[in-house]
Amino acid sequence: MTTRNAQTTTPAPDRAEQGSHHWVLTLVLPGRAAATQYGTLTPAPGATRYDTFLTIRQYVVDEYPELTGATVVFFALEANQL
Repeated sequence: MTTRNAQTTTPAPDRAEQGSHHWVLTLVLPGRAAATQYGTLTPAPGATRYDTFLTIRQYVVDEYPELTGATVVFFALEANQL
């Protein structure tokens, strides 16, 4: 099984450059591949959590086309503030 993790090699952007929400998504094709990605985004006005989930999932699949049809094993979407 191949595991891929997105890793930042540069300092985090200034707060003004970050989105309003932070997300983490893990997709798995059992025995074949897995990917965990994370980032920030600002959902479109009126977007639902489901809309945002679909947008993020498509982003990850675009990065790793072999994960088309993969199972979601983890998803988190939280406000990007402490």
